[in-house]
Amino acid sequence: MAPTVLVTGASSGIGEAVARRFLAAGWNVAAGMRTPARSPLDPATPGLAVLAMDVTDDASVDAAVAAAEARFGAIDVLVNNAGYALLGPLEGLTRAQLRRQFDTNLLGLVAVTQSVLPGMRARGSGVIVNIASIGGRMAFPFTSAYHATKFAVEGLSESVRFELAPHGIRVKVVEPGPIRTNFLGGSADWASHDAYAARLAGFRRMSEALNATLPTPDRVARTVFRAATDGSGRLRYPSAPGPFPLLHRILPDAIWRRLIAFELARRSR
Repeated sequence: MAPTVLVTGASSGIGEAVARRFLAAGWNVAAGMRTPARSPLDPATPGLAVLAMDVTDDASVDAAVAAAEARFGAIDVLVNNAGYALLGPLEGLTRAQLRRQFDTNLLGLVAVTQSVLPGMRARGSGVIVNIASIGGRMAFPFTSAYHATKFAVEGLSESVRFELAPHGIRVKVVEPGPIRTNFLGGSADWASHDAYAARLAGFRRMSEALNATLPTPDRVARTVFRAATDGSGRLRYPSAPGPFPLLHRILPDAIWRRLIAFELARRSR
């Protein structure tokens, strides 16, 4: 019997690419998304179940997990991908925006993980792949809320792997670099504040210019598949990180700060 993966946020971008990658490898795929009627995946595809799942709604999460287990018998791999970016200056963020960011990117990940764990523990096996980011280990301007959630995903994953190892469950973290998705488009939530308007406009121009040059989500999907299937105890899997982590690591902090400030100032003119 084919193994089964549950992918959250499978309606576009990395989640869609991951679902397609596992289907191509002959897996059963439970593709969770808030609006199944808009699914880019053909629900008639053999081995595919497109499920309604809002990771911020516990009842929706539990119902989707139960439906996946009823359809395929078990969930062997969970890919926690659902998430979005809240962007803009911290001073301009509302409490409601911050709560929604954490509810989706962090607490939603926890809710889905908690829902699949009983089945994995009962079988004594399973893999949980959490999609973090290079933004979970380094930070850029006007992305503080998003970075806060991804730093949290990194720490949570590193801790919980020790708890789950005795039950035969492995935890993996995939850390995509900049990828050509709708991250800065319709899926993003932007905040603003007059005191930061010029620099924020520069950040948006810089990000939009960069987006057209980036690799596609398929590259990350390949990394996710490898993390889920390599059988190792490895925790972190960078994917298409670009030059930023290396520069951040080797440059003195003062030079790194000047580099980022210069680029923002140049784009803000």
